[in-house]
Amino acid sequence: MTSIDNDARAPYLVRIDFLIELARRLHIYGTSAQRLEAAVSQVAQRLDIEAQIWSNPTGMLISFADVERGAPHQITQIIRLEPGDTNLGRLAAADAIAEDVLSGKLDIAEGLRAMRALDRPPRVYAKPLAVFSFGLASASVTGLLQHTGWADLCTAAILGVLVGALTVYSETRPRLRDAHEALAAFIVTLAAGAVSSFIAPLSLQGVIVAALIVLMPGLTLTNAVSELTSQQLVSGTARFAGALTILLKLTFGAVAGAHVVGLLGWQALSNADATALPNWVPWLTLLAGSFAFAVLFKAARRDVLLVMASVWLGYLATKLAATLPGADNNTVPTGVFFASMVVTAVSNAYGRYWNRPGALIRVPGIILLVPGSLGFRSFNFVFERDVMLGLDTAFGVITALIALVAGILFGSLLISPRRNL
Repeated sequence: MTSIDNDARAPYLVRIDFLIELARRLHIYGTSAQRLEAAVSQVAQRLDIEAQIWSNPTGMLISFADVERGAPHQITQIIRLEPGDTNLGRLAAADAIAEDVLSGKLDIAEGLRAMRALDRPPRVYAKPLAVFSFGLASASVTGLLQHTGWADLCTAAILGVLVGALTVYSETRPRLRDAHEALAAFIVTLAAGAVSSFIAPLSLQGVIVAALIVLMPGLTLTNAVSELTSQQLVSGTARFAGALTILLKLTFGAVAGAHVVGLLGWQALSNADATALPNWVPWLTLLAGSFAFAVLFKAARRDVLLVMASVWLGYLATKLAATLPGADNNTVPTGVFFASMVVTAVSNAYGRYWNRPGALIRVPGIILLVPGSLGFRSFNFVFERDVMLGLDTAFGVITALIALVAGILFGSLLISPRRNL
């Protein structure tokens, strides 16, 4: 597709406004730096704009050639933004508007108005559904863990809903928002300790991890390493530091909660005789979890089944890789590498064939592969003065991240992405 005439004739500042709005939205909808810069650069070329963009997790710097005064004068925009959260529905909508502008279905002024119209308030049921999805995601992770029972699953689901309610409540309260990960980890650890001491025996560490799983910055860690491999050194380093900060807050809250449990003298009941979950439960919880991730990633209604299928694709690819010869004895996480490569290739093929963002498949497809819980456990071990076990777990995190990012890179080599989204 080439630039169209009405784009070329549109006022230069209008074209710039449209490009800035597109870049801003890609940022707030969770696009990583290298994908954002590449996508915006391609659109700028199609709109006949000479632009340079530099993106980082907390803002952007965009510079345009000044056509009135000529070289070396430039028009520069500095945009301060909060780190973006994944919003697949609005990402797809913004991409569709850009595609309509480039194809001539909308002129640039109409496209700019349509882009700004995306800032509509959430539906009435959005927040309660998000809170419920926190619980579904926690139950799903519990069902996929080994050596868990019905008490673990129910406790994790209830605590996940509690974490979801706290997260939604803190969104409009800046002081609470900065500390809500630590507070959530403290409450979850304290509540799980009470349940395991007075109500039912639990696999305590697994329940705590499952209840906090949505807050784990596994996807952020993956994006950070992906940016670093793409030579986005500033953005990757900043994003990596942000992910480690979240892990530290979660770990501090969990350690503080465990300390209070110890001070209260609560003794956990033995779960040696606990009955394991039936074999069919993991598949049911995976179905519930895939729906929960579709809600948490804010997928549009038309894409809910696609996002759910993508979660299943990543999980089944991991299971398939486990059957490969030598996979059990391999120190490299073969399943993570194979699954991320398959998911990336499929997402790129979908993007090219359907002319829509491949992120609709790629992001949910790798969500069960990201090593956020391993990072949490690594810091936990260090706080408990078990440094060697903490370092060993940290090495597992690094290995999983390398395998995951390598799979994404190899998947893009197999099938090139469409406009990098």
